[in-house]
Amino acid sequence: QVQLVESGGGLVQAGGSLRLSCAASGISFNSKTMAWYRQAPGKQRELVATITSGGNTNYADSVKGRFTISRDNAKNMVYLQMNSLKPEETAVYYCNTRWASSDIWGRGTQVTVSS
Repeated sequence: QVQLVESGGGLVQAGGSLRLSCAASGISFNSKTMAWYRQAPGKQRELVATITSGGNTNYADSVKGRFTISRDNAKNMVYLQMNSLKPEETAVYYCNTRWASSDIWGRGTQVTVSS
């Protein structure tokens, strides 16, 4: 069974940092591109960052220079280090991958940035 489980969310003041983690199981993790998305209240889910199996990364323009996505293939983990957080980045953050032509999502972890 394919499963993604996020953790690490919480409440942080503006300008603060959080590190999100995503544990993957049931997939050939080493060969998968992994991604982080977020969805703020009343807004569409948006792509935050991706990391390929080879470690190439891409970021949404809004987070470049502040967020870092990384992975540990030995542990089947993907991370999102978020620095200089802004109140408008309050959202549920989701881990994502593709498997059998379908999107796989975790349940998400809430990030709340207070002003």
